[in-house]
Parts: sequence; C-alpha cells; structure tokens
Amino acid sequence: MSRRILWALLALAPATILVDQLTDADKVVLFVLACGALIPLAWLIGEATEHAAEHTGPGIGGFLNASFGNAPELIIALFAVSTGLPQVVRGSLAGSVISNLLLVFGIAQIVGPNGVRIDRRSLLTQLGLCAAAVLLVLPVIVLGYTGASERHVAVVVSIPIALLLLGLYLVVTGRNLRAHRQAERADPAAGSWSLSRALVALAIATGLTAIVSEILVHSIDAFAHAVGASEFFIAAVIVAIVGNAAEHGGAVVIAHAGKMKLASEIAISSSAQVALLVTPVVMLLSLFFTHQLPLTFRWEEAVAMAGAVGLTVLIVNDGRSRKKEGWLLVGAYAGVAVGFLFAGNR
Repeated sequence: MSRRILWALLALAPATILVDQLTDADKVVLFVLACGALIPLAWLIGEATEHAAEHTGPGIGGFLNASFGNAPELIIALFAVSTGLPQVVRGSLAGSVISNLLLVFGIAQIVGPNGVRIDRRSLLTQLGLCAAAVLLVLPVIVLGYTGASERHVAVVVSIPIALLLLGLYLVVTGRNLRAHRQAERADPAAGSWSLSRALVALAIATGLTAIVSEILVHSIDAFAHAVGASEFFIAAVIVAIVGNAAEHGGAVVIAHAGKMKLASEIAISSSAQVALLVTPVVMLLSLFFTHQLPLTFRWEEAVAMAGAVGLTVLIVNDGRSRKKEGWLLVGAYAGVAVGFLFAGNR
C-alpha cells in the first residue's frame, strides 16, 4: 500500500510545476508543495538505485545514487550564484556535507538492521576525502577573515584549491570504482529492473527533482521571513536538507530494506561528492557569472564539517552499523543545527 501511495504522490512534481507556471500562488504555498513533491521523487531515486545496484554492487550503486542525488544541489548552487547569494551557496554546500554524514547516516543506522557489517575501507576512504577537503580550503577560509570575504584575491586563491579538490576526487573515486567493479559482481535478484530501466528512472526523477528544487529556491525567501530565521540558517539547514532530499530519502529507504552497505555508501559518498566535486565545480563555473564564488566558508561551517567527519570516522571504524551510534549522529546534527540557528548572518 505504501508503495502505491508513493507512486501516486509522484504526480505532485508536475502539479507543483504547473501551479508555479500557471498561477500566482503564494510563495509559502509553493515552498510546501515543492517539499512535498521532493519526498516521492527521493523515494523513486532510492528505488531505481536499489535496482541498479543489483547489477553493479553496493559500491557503484552508492556512487550512482550520490551522483544523481547531487544534481539538484549543483543546480540550486548555480542558481544562487547567478542571483548573487554566495552565503546561501556556501551554507548549502557545507550543510549538505554535514547533514549527509550526521543526519542521513545516523537515521539510516537507526532504521536499518543492528550490528550488520558495512564497508569500512570504502567509507573511510570517502571520509578521508572529506577531511582533505576541509584542510585544503583552510587557507582561503583564513583569507576570508582578513578582509572582505567576496574580494577578488579570495576568488583567485580559490581556483587552484578547487582544481586540486576536483583532481583528488577523480583520482580516488576512479580507483574505488575499478575495485568495486572487480569485486562486487553478482546475479540480479528476481524481479529487479533492468539496468537501463533503472537508469532511465533515475534520470527522469533527477530532472524533475532539479526543476522542483529551483521552485523551492524561488520560494525559500518567503518561507524564511515566515519563520523568522536567518539566511545562513535557512541555507545551511533547510536548503541543504531539501536540496539533498534524494540521497536522504534513498539512503533511509534502502537502509530500512536491510541493505546497510548500500545505504552507508550513499550517505557518506554523497558528502565526499559535495565536498570534492560539487563545491569545486560550482566555484569554477561561477567564473562565468557576474558574481564569482570564493571558497571563504565561515569558521562555524568549517568547524562543523571537521567535527562531523571526525565523529563519523569514529562510528565507521568498527565496520558495523549500530542503532545507538545512529542516535549519537542525529543528536550531533541537532546540536549543529541549533548552533547555526543562533549564529546569525555573517
């Protein structure tokens, strides 16, 4: 029954698009509609990825889910860059890294089976990439506190850092994918979709998610005024969570189905993709816009990302998923969110 309801709720996506295009609906209403539409789309991405993983194995399956799921994040970031909202972009990127590590991985452990093995080696590699990203951007973060955070010299310093992040991601991820391809061959389960059908479903769901996410960004300001929160909090918490609804929902659905290896790959590899792929790509593409995006993250963002990586390393190190550790991660995320709420704008 729940699957039938989710299939039916997929109609929310085209309905939201039509309401946005054909009516003068209130922005707060559009925000609520967009959030509602992203839920079944997230489920569809998780469902399609689960079927694709029957052909590819959990490592490559997690990479596919993170890749398709991060497309809306990339589109949201570029839209915010084009409209001159650098704090929103950096906040949503940092918030994405933090929410995937703490909130998504934590909830996945809570709803998934207790004490099952996860791929310790692969996950620690992804976490190492996240740690490297935080260390590499430290010079430009310090630069952001010695003058105007959006000044030209900060943009210039950000370019080689972005190229280094991107190169590091491509080298390590390419090596991991080759290892997964050699080690994780298995016959697909009975009743699973073909790989081509799963990939088509992923592409369609990602496209609709991107459109709905843009509608959400258009309406986020009205929502922020309605709840009285700062732009920084809205970007780092709400935009980050909603923009990554695909990975969030996909990881939780797959964990609930008992596939913790795949769910953990989705959550943690998605953080690595945001830190070392989405972030440098957005920075480099911003050079073609009127407003460039230096990687001058706030110290609150840097500390929260470093803390999230460190805590997740401790959780993953024993190579098993545990419900109590999931609660610890979710509690840590709640603490970060409260801290962001009181941090205010820069």
